[in-house]
Amino acid sequence: MSTTTHPLSPHRPRRAAKRGGPSVPEPMPIERAMNGHTGLARLGLLMQESNRRMAIVSVALPGALTRFVKPGPIDEEGWTLLASNAAVAAKLRQLQPRLLELLAEQGIPAAKLRIKVMQPG
Repeated sequence: MSTTTHPLSPHRPRRAAKRGGPSVPEPMPIERAMNGHTGLARLGLLMQESNRRMAIVSVALPGALTRFVKPGPIDEEGWTLLASNAAVAAKLRQLQPRLLELLAEQGIPAAKLRIKVMQPG
């Protein structure tokens, strides 16, 4: 009679981990990685600023519209709001003067506010 156990048995013997093989470094927290790299640190600051602007303008978005709008990239020319579909983008374009006014009230200089429809994916 064989002494092997069934492969699905909970009593299957465990293999010992190999020693001396390649080691995997501990993962670095994303915040530390971003702060340690100039380009990533700048990207992190831009993301924070984009989120701050979104918080400012979200008070002007009616009803549940906020969940269909995401903060987009900031560059030298302005800021982008990303709409989930064309209808949301159209409503944002109607609200654009008010959104720019809210940003100006918070000391954010009048810059171009772009509104784009997010690509599915």
